[in-house]
This record gives sequence, structure tokens and C-alpha cells, in this order.
Amino acid sequence: MSGHSKWANIRRKKEKSDAKRGKIFTKLGRELAVAVREGGPNPDTNNKLKDVIAKAKAANMSNDNIMRSIKKASGEAGNVTYDEVLYEGYGPSGIAFMVEAMTDNRNRTAAEIRHVFDKSGGQMGQSGSVAWMFERKGVLIVEKTEGTDEDTVMMAALEAGAEDMQSEEDVFEIQTVLTAFGGVRTALEEQGMNILSAELEWIPQSRVDVDGEASEKLEKLIDMLEDSDDVQSIYHNANIDA
Repeated sequence: MSGHSKWANIRRKKEKSDAKRGKIFTKLGRELAVAVREGGPNPDTNNKLKDVIAKAKAANMSNDNIMRSIKKASGEAGNVTYDEVLYEGYGPSGIAFMVEAMTDNRNRTAAEIRHVFDKSGGQMGQSGSVAWMFERKGVLIVEKTEGTDEDTVMMAALEAGAEDMQSEEDVFEIQTVLTAFGGVRTALEEQGMNILSAELEWIPQSRVDVDGEASEKLEKLIDMLEDSDDVQSIYHNANIDA
């Protein structure tokens, strides 16, 4: 499996300042609200909500805050009007970006994202302008625990339809095609494995090595995008640490 580590990205967010962490919790609250609206407040019957809860826990969001967000969304489900929107564009050095957002005002968010790209020396593109460089895939993060053997995890994942797996210091990162995502997650859960994160992501088909000043510009663009309350996830095709 090539490219950046999803788990490393989660850790990066966990290491943000308190102010940044508060913004992350606000974004997670939106994701919880949308998941409740679409499938109800019970994670046992709502896989999307189950995945967002795992994501929130990985970001150190407390159980009390998670439950409070779910209860609030349950009582106000009819008033939740966030739309999920995908923006595409090019950053410095021609790096391709896919930006997922949740917004209650598409015009405001589009203008904000366009301003960020322009200010960073990039350009927001039309729908489909960079999507062809990415593939939509499932990414699952499984915790390494005592007795969790790499061969066992890999065999279970591959038999359920996973494409690839890589081992990191304390987790396994598993990649699947969309049609196998749910089956792989279920197979791992049935074997008692602890899934820390399960999400659908935009995975670049190839990456571009970037370093020096170009790397700094890209990091600045990513930080500016993350500062937007509406931006939920950012994907790109750069190897920034190259």
C-alpha cells in the first residue's frame, strides 16, 4: 500500500493545539449529526454512525461529548441541513486535491475554498477535473493487541475481499474496494479485532514527490483548508515528506 498513512493523519490531528482540537470536535459533531439523520441514533444498526464514533474516539473526543452530539442530533434530526460536498482543485506544484466538506451554505463554502486555493497559489477546479487521478476506497485501521498476529489479520482481511494491508508500529492499515468494505469490516469484527477507524477515502493512483519550499507551501494550504469549519477531509497526491 503506497502513500500517506491514514493513522498518521489521525495522529497529526490529535497533536493539534486545544483551539484546533475544538474545531475538530465541531467537525466531528457535524459528521455525527449527518450519520444520525441518515441512519438513526443506534450504531448497532447504523454502520456510518459506528464509523464516525470510532473516528471521534481516535481524535480523543470523550464518550460524553459523543453521546451528547448523538442525542442532540436525534432531537433535531429534522432540522439538520448539512450537505456533503466534494471540491476539486490544484495546489502549488500542480498537486491534485480532493476536499470533502459539510455545509449549510454551499455558496459560502465554495467561495471560502476557492479563496484558500487562490491565496496558496493554486486553483479550484470543476467537478471531475482531478477526480480521475483518485480511486474511492475503504480504509480500515486495526489496533495491534496482544495475540493479534499479522498473518491472521492479513488472511482474514484478504479472504473477506481486502486489496492490501500494511503493518505500522501499533496498527494495521487495510485497504479495500468499495464493494468489499462492509464485508471486510464485519469479518474483522467477528474475529474480535479492534477497528480504530473505518472510512471511505480518495486514494491517489500515483503520487508526486515534493520537498523544500514547495512542501512548505503545500503544508500551508492544508492548514488553511483544515481551518475551515466546513472542511471535513483533505486528500492529495503529494509525498510531502519525500
